Parts: sequence; C-alpha cells; structure tokens
Amino acid sequence: MSPNRALLRHPAGWIATGFGSGFAPKASGTVGSLAALLPWWFLRELPPWAYLAVCAGFFALSVWAAQWVIDQIRVDDPGLVVADEWVGLWLTLFLLPDGLHWIAIGFAVFRFFDILKPWPVSWADQKLHGGFGSMLDDALAGVYGWLTVSALVALSSRGL
Repeated sequence: MSPNRALLRHPAGWIATGFGSGFAPKASGTVGSLAALLPWWFLRELPPWAYLAVCAGFFALSVWAAQWVIDQIRVDDPGLVVADEWVGLWLTLFLLPDGLHWIAIGFAVFRFFDILKPWPVSWADQKLHGGFGSMLDDALAGVYGWLTVSALVALSSRGL
C-alpha cells in the first residue's frame, strides 16, 4: 500500500480526499469536483438554510481533515485533498435551477475560478496555509461561481 493510500485508514483521510477521489493520477481537482456531484444530487433537495448548514459543517470538518492529511504527509495544500473542491462546487451550485445544462455550466464556472484564482481567491491560496487555507480558496472560488451562475440564470430568465 502506498503511503498516500494509507491515509484512508483514518476517517480524516477519507473526508479530505473526497472519499478517495483525490487519488486520481491526473486532474485530481477536476475528478474531485466530479465526485462532489453525487452528494450534491441529494443536497439540492434540502431547504436553503439546511443546504448552507451542510456546506458550513462540511467546510469545518474538512478543515480538520485537510490539516490531518497535511500533518501526515508534510505537504502544504496537497493535490489529493479535494474536500475543498466539494465545498466550492456545492456553493457554486446553490439554488441552481433544474437542468443538466445548469449543472455543466456551474461545474465549468467553478473550475474556471478555481484555476484562475482571481483576488481574493489568489490571496487566500498564497497567504493562508494549513487546513483552513487549503479549504478557503476554493470556498471563495465557489462564491464567485455562485455569483456568476446566478447572474447567468437571471439573464436566461429574461430571455437574454
């Protein structure tokens, strides 16, 4: 068993790696984001307050889990930690209308902001470290994603 796979012997390893999706050999952030769609499919049925409570709770739990993984492998913000992608994508898809096209747009918009890292996403990515820093930059990218998708939904509803 590889040292990284040994992380799955602890619950924090499962959480931080998006239940193993962070072990993808390439594009772990994209694979982790795709894996986040499965739990999101159930989350989307929650009332808005409960949806945001789950996002906040998972964020807090993932800060702990990411820090545990960082402490184990001694790498700051390792690519195999994808719980941050889960929270970021869930925030982007908050209050999303029905339609596979909206899911695809939300996914693409989140990945765009996660990769581009406009300010303050870039600030959080560069200045904050540990579990909290690992999680916050993607949460901020998720807020950018939500604002963008919400604007696109509004424009679409007006026929623009």
